[in-house]
This record gives sequence, C-alpha cells and structure tokens, in this order.
Amino acid sequence: MTDDRQLLQLLFDAAVTATSPAACVPLWLEDKPRGRVIIVGAGKAAASMAAIVEQEWGPPLEGLVIVPDGHIADCDYVEVVEAAHPVPDERGVAATRRILDLVSNLSPDDTVVCLLSGGGSSLLCAPAPGVTLEQKKTMTGELLKSGAPIQEINAKRRELSAVKGGKLAEACAPAQVITLIISDVPGNDPSVVASGPTIVDAASALEADVRILATSDDALQAAALRALDLDLTPHLLGDLAGDARTLAIEHAQLALDVAAGKGPVEPPCVILSGGETTVRVKGDGRGGRNGEYGLALALALDGHPRISAIACDTDGIDGCGDNAGCMVFPDSLRRFAGDVHRIREKNDSYAFFKDLGDLIITGPTRTNVNDFRAILIR
Repeated sequence: MTDDRQLLQLLFDAAVTATSPAACVPLWLEDKPRGRVIIVGAGKAAASMAAIVEQEWGPPLEGLVIVPDGHIADCDYVEVVEAAHPVPDERGVAATRRILDLVSNLSPDDTVVCLLSGGGSSLLCAPAPGVTLEQKKTMTGELLKSGAPIQEINAKRRELSAVKGGKLAEACAPAQVITLIISDVPGNDPSVVASGPTIVDAASALEADVRILATSDDALQAAALRALDLDLTPHLLGDLAGDARTLAIEHAQLALDVAAGKGPVEPPCVILSGGETTVRVKGDGRGGRNGEYGLALALALDGHPRISAIACDTDGIDGCGDNAGCMVFPDSLRRFAGDVHRIREKNDSYAFFKDLGDLIITGPTRTNVNDFRAILIR
C-alpha cells in the first residue's frame, strides 16, 4: 500500500510533469516561420522553453532569454542569462537592453518568438526613462513585504518599465510576434504574466498571436487523473487567491467535514487547488506562502488522524527559500519540539517543517504554474 507521503508526492509530480515545457511547448508550435527567427523571453521556464523550440525547429535561430539564478537549461543557439529574482538587479537591466537591441531594425519577414513564464516581470527590468533601478528595487521590495497580489505588483512594474505593457512588441515592429506563455497568474490574463511585455491588456491579446501553453488548471487536471489511478476521488477547487492562513483554515474545515461524512466528496479522496496566495510578513523568519499555508493547515487540523497534505510551488521555490513547499501529517504538531505559535508569529514556517524533515526540496523544476495544494483524506 502506498503511504501518504508517497501519494502526495506522486500527485505533485504529475502536476509538474504535465506543465513542463517538454510536455506543452511542442503541442503549440506550428511550422517554423520563414525569414529570420529571434527567440527572446524571461521567466523561470524561459530557458527550458527555448531548448524545446530549438529541438523542434532547429537552426538557424538566435536570441536571448533571462532566467532567475539556478533556472538555466542547455541551449545551442539561444543565449541564457541569469539575473536576480524577485528584486531586480543590474544583470537583468543589461540583459533586457540586449533583448531590445536584438529586436530592433527587423523587417516584416522576420519573426520574434517571446517565451514568458512566472518570474519574468522582475527579470525584464530595464527602467523607463527617468526611472532608476534603485527606485524599482525599493518599490518591488515594499510591495512584496506588504503581501500585495501579483496583479498589483505587476501593474506598478509596468509603469516603471521600458519593456512591459506591450512596449517590447512595439520595439519588434514591423516583425511578426508570437508569444508563448506558461501562466502563473490566476485567471491566466496574458497581459499580467511577466507584466505583458508583448501585450498591452487582455483586449489587445485577442488580436495578437498569444498562446497559453500551460496553466494551473492543467496541473490540477493531471493530478486528478493520477488520483483516480491511485483509487482516490479528486475534488477540484480550482485557481484560488487570498491570504495563505485564511485559505488554509477554510480548507481545513472542508477536509474535516469530508472526514466526518458531511462534505461534497467521500473518502478516500483528495482535495486539489492551485493559484497564488499572499502572506503579510510581520516577523523575521523564513518561509514562503506554501509554508505559511502548511503551518496554518496543521494548526487548524489539530492532528486529525486521517488527513495529510502537501503545499508546493510548481517552480520548486517557495518564496526565497531552497524548498518547493512542505507536507503536513497527523503527527506534525506532536513531533515539533518548539513553540509552534511563536514560529507562526515570526513567519518562520521553514524552521517548523525543516525540524520535522517535511520540507519538499526539488530544486528548480523549470516550469511555473504557481502553487499546488493537495489534501488527502483517508
């Protein structure tokens, strides 16, 4: 019999595999365009997406993509540049300006393929005229600490950018522009992913060549199919946003209702959800939004003997830590020797799950459809 830890890991693995560039990019590529083809882009999946485009189309190709440190992939024709995330740095500024140079002076016979995924907004960071990098860094840091939703953060980023909000597409004219997106935003508005460098707003996306390759829903559907293979009934909640602790309390109550025979599904089952939560940072601890969710869930479940859970970021990095997320088990609170309430006050979920050995460490997965959560009820 597969134990809870293995079951939860299998569900997460199914979600990540289904939304990887290897799985989704070939499905959306048509025949290689004639003329010059330039590949540009940014985000946690950008290098892996470029590698698949190279495999599918072959040379001649050229271009440059920007990825966060550690998210590189081997490319033969497209240069991969690392830069800071989530707070921008000079490497990102220089690489963004090089992209603008690459797409200048093109003809109508040329094609620019823009590869976008989560994390791209902080990487495509050349400031607008009159704006300094330090101003952008200060704004980004303040918004991240405040717990602002990604839509608000990216709206501010567009205001201060030389490339976001459709400005990259303007620089590519008169060349054709194809935008391939692995979406990490609730609702999958293409003007929000990476702050829309080739798209002004959702309405303009209808007229542009924009292709959404993978979303949180694809991850949840893949996990649901894997759950059925494992004789678990899946119950999908969809793409969710909001405060991590609040959402965890709501999910714990739902799981407790299901375990008591009062819910919308009968055990054995798994409750699946995605999306992006927020955390208002008040303490000086370490931990991302999935750790924050996991700790709040453990407290709300209070050791229920038939409920376990996993909460991970599909990119393999929860916040700024080295872990993708965490697992919660019936004995999590009992096994922890410290003061769990003090840990919560400090926003130090990383320490809690590290002490238990229940951090999920995958390294960069080179995709990103945001968070993945599964609550297993026996």
